[in-house]
Amino acid sequence: MSVLDKQGADQRDPVPGKTRGRPAGSGAEDGPKNARGREPAARRVLFLVLNAVSVLLGIGLWWVLADAGFTLPTPPQVVSRAGTLISNGTLAGDIRASLTRVLIGFALGTAAAVPVGFLMGWYHILRGLIEPWIQFFRTIPPLAIIPLAVVIMGIDETPKIFVIFLAAFLACVVATYQGVVNVDRTLINAARVLGAKDLTIFARVVVPASTPFILVGMRVGLGSAWATLVAAELIAAQKGLGYRIQNAQLYYDLPTIFVGLITIGILGLLMDRALLLAERRLTGWQERR
Repeated sequence: MSVLDKQGADQRDPVPGKTRGRPAGSGAEDGPKNARGREPAARRVLFLVLNAVSVLLGIGLWWVLADAGFTLPTPPQVVSRAGTLISNGTLAGDIRASLTRVLIGFALGTAAAVPVGFLMGWYHILRGLIEPWIQFFRTIPPLAIIPLAVVIMGIDETPKIFVIFLAAFLACVVATYQGVVNVDRTLINAARVLGAKDLTIFARVVVPASTPFILVGMRVGLGSAWATLVAAELIAAQKGLGYRIQNAQLYYDLPTIFVGLITIGILGLLMDRALLLAERRLTGWQERR
């Protein structure tokens, strides 16, 4: 036994299961763990309470402004109109049409953005070839492409889905690219020292390290997709929340406009929370405040 081993042996407790100055099983070590376990749960409860308070305050402010003479429908008027649209099936049909367009455009945009972003971040040649076009199209609002999309693709579902796809793609591809280029070089070099090939490094180092950036880009892209929806449904649509809002504008039907806006907000919020839950599950190793 070496000198260091003897010193380590002398410092060990002579009796297994006991620690100096604290009997085994006293629970002193379990206290901080339990406290750490309770802290995130209490924080989540507080966060939900604050969300509920914020919603109630917002509704109260809206009601006060409507009663004060602002050109706003009152919450009961909006609830009544929502009940009418639900009972006759109009709202369900609009939700189905809009949700289908958003999901297809968002899914296609994300599916295209992730590999393109990885290629841009991993290969310098492809970055030089692709990045100018990405930056070029980022400066053009997707809404400005609607006339061109109508001329080229017609007035069916294709141009509507295309502009939503473009909005989601441009937001997600930049985030994915930034995730790849921001991977710690120390991790990549360590993997190379251990004998890992490029494919292994990409799959076991780059992809996990880029996942938080990808999910943030997906959340931003989802918001862009919903923001583009209303304009996309101006293209000869007969159903959809954006179409319903535009049609209600012609008749100055404020309650219907509010029903459409609130429905879009709720659907977008639920989808964003689903992505946030996926982010927490996929990036459990990441420290959070």
